[in-house]
Order: sequence, then structure tokens, then C-alpha cells
Amino acid sequence: MSFDVAIVGGGMVGATLGVALAPLKLRVALIEAIPHNAASQPSFDERTTALSNGSRRILETLGVWSSLNADATPIRKIHVSDQGRFGFARIDAAEQGLAALGYVVANRALGNALWSRLEESPGLKVFCPAQVSNVTAHDQAVAVEITGVPTVIDAKLIVAADGAQSAVRGAFGIEAEVRDYEQTAVITTVLPQRFHDNVAYERFTPSGPLALLPLEGGRCTLVLTLTKDAAQAALAWSDDEFLAEVQRRFGFRLGRFLKVGRRVPYPLSLTQATRTSAPRCVIVGNAAQGLHPVAGMGFNLGLRDVASLAELIAERAGPDADPGRRELLAEYDAWRSADRGGVIGFTDGLVRIFSNPLSSVRGLRNLGLLAFDLLPPAKAALSRLSTGGSGRIPKLARGVALV
Repeated sequence: MSFDVAIVGGGMVGATLGVALAPLKLRVALIEAIPHNAASQPSFDERTTALSNGSRRILETLGVWSSLNADATPIRKIHVSDQGRFGFARIDAAEQGLAALGYVVANRALGNALWSRLEESPGLKVFCPAQVSNVTAHDQAVAVEITGVPTVIDAKLIVAADGAQSAVRGAFGIEAEVRDYEQTAVITTVLPQRFHDNVAYERFTPSGPLALLPLEGGRCTLVLTLTKDAAQAALAWSDDEFLAEVQRRFGFRLGRFLKVGRRVPYPLSLTQATRTSAPRCVIVGNAAQGLHPVAGMGFNLGLRDVASLAELIAERAGPDADPGRRELLAEYDAWRSADRGGVIGFTDGLVRIFSNPLSSVRGLRNLGLLAFDLLPPAKAALSRLSTGGSGRIPKLARGVALV
């Protein structure tokens, strides 16, 4: 079987690319190891994702947002603080002229919305459950051996959307730089005594940041970053012990924390591919860059990878189109370079600055938070960074359909 594009990985990024390419009348294959509605599917689990306005617009333009809108919780304000220090910063959607700074959606709901669209796409062939066992690049196409549904397909372009430990990236000899943050994020849901008022909180503590994202029903997603040993201990605490520790770190801005859900650990590291393409191959999402969740920018950055690649392919669509041609891949690399570098540098810098125990550094960063709170241009600049609103903005992020 021959295809124009083979997408390896049907998680949030890979599935979105499949939806984006579906209207282009291309032959597209999507290869995924685990069904999207399986309990073991790591992309569409109990976690939630904070979507920027640019990401919401991409999903809206693709016709996916209508299935999510009713269950999405808007973020009206963001409050950033440093535990035990005077500095804080606030970002208000109204001050930026926005209805919301972003939206919190359940990963499982996002998976259902994306895959329901994929199942309606006649030009897209899904191989699931299936895995790629071998990849061989030739001048005009890539041969892909698939297990699970044993077959070999050819594709003019293969897209690595198979996560931070990408097998496809490795098959093309592309290395990834990995920085282990020596931290684990414990993710769960908590119910505070007071309503969150659609405010997202980021509170930096000596052992790592604590984030609270607003959810429906007054609940909040909690992302508690701890050292590896502390995280292991936290998983064994009783609910009361765990809530008491969260209370100690966050304080009583939302009153007492009353309930906590199931706690799930996720080791944290920065994974950065040395290249974002190879002959006949493009790397997107976590396969290209796996980020610390400190600023919630990982999936949003991956979604812009998808929007950029889909636009470049759409511009050259036609009976004799070659989505794997060298010029297209070079343009993709150049387009994504500044956005990717800026977001990686920003998130990694936050982790480094706010994990530095030196009192002089803590004092400077608190002054920085206060200065940021008083400077509207700085807030606008951060908003542009978080949404990719600088440089060339993809059509989908501007609400413009590809066809």
C-alpha cells in the first residue's frame, strides 16, 4: 500500500495532524499502538491540558472544538507567586482584551473528539493496534513495516509523533538531548472549599512548582512537582496527609482542600531533538521537544508544529504533490525554529531560576515578579510567546481553513 503521509503516533498531536490533513485529499496512514479509548492509552488518560487561545482556534478551525466547548473550563486569570516571598504576578484576560487566557480540557475528552473526526475521514487509513517495527528511507519514499496488522507500506513522508522516546526519530539517526530535572509531577484533582473563580495558580516552592488549574464544579487539577523521593512518599500518604502538605505549600487562598482524587506520578525532563526533520521525515510534538509542565506550553507548541506542517503540505497539494520533498522540510525547520527555541528557553529558564536556592536569586526573581505585574507590555509579550503570536502564524491559528 502506498500513502502520501504516514503518521506514527495517534496521541493528541498525531491525531490532530490526521484531522488537519483529512480534507486535503491525500492518502494518509495513521499508526497507533493503543486504541484511544483504552484505559492504558497514555495520551488520553485522566490528565487535563491547558489550551492557549491559539490552540483553541486551531481546534475550532478543524471542527473539533464544538465537541469540547461545553466541557472546557475557561481560565480568566493567572496568579503566579513564590512561596514565602513577597513577589507575585497576575495576568487578567479582561486587561488583555480576551474572553479567556486559555481553556482547560480533559485529555480523554480531547481524544474522543479527535478520533471521532478521524473515523469520519474516508481518505485516512488507521492501523491500530499496530506498531512500527522497521523504517527504511529511500529517495522517493519511506518503507514502513507494521506489526499488529502485519504489512509493509510506502509513504512519501513519515511523521514522527510517537512521543519523547520516539522510535521513528531514532530510526533516522536523530539524537535527542535529555536533561533530567530530577523531579516528578504528582497529578490529581482536588476540591477546594472556595470556588476558584476561573483563576489558574502557579506557586513556586523550594522543591518545585505547584499548579492549580480550574475545572468544572469548582474542582481543580493539581500538578505538584516534587523530588523523586518525595513524590514516591507522597503516593503512599493518606488523603488527609496529602491534602495537608498541599495546604502547607499553597496556603488558604482557596480555603481548605476538602477532597483529592487518584494520584498519578510523571517523571519530568527536557527532551530536545537535535533536528526537526530528516530526509522524508518530520518530527513533531513531544518527539521534537518534551517540556517541563511549568508553564503548560508543551501541547500548545506541538499543536503549532502540526498547524505549520499541515499548511505547508496543503500549499503544495495536488495530484503529483510530494509532501516529503526536501524544500518543504527545510521550510518547516526554518518556520518552527524561533517558536520552538523561544518556548524551550522560557520553560527551562523558569525551572532553573525558581529552583535556585540562593537567597540573592530568590530576591531578584521576586522583584522580577513584581516588575512583571506592573508592566502591561511584559504581559502582552508573554501572551504572544505562549500562543505563538509572533513571526509567521499558521493559518489554522488565525481561523483560516487550509482548503
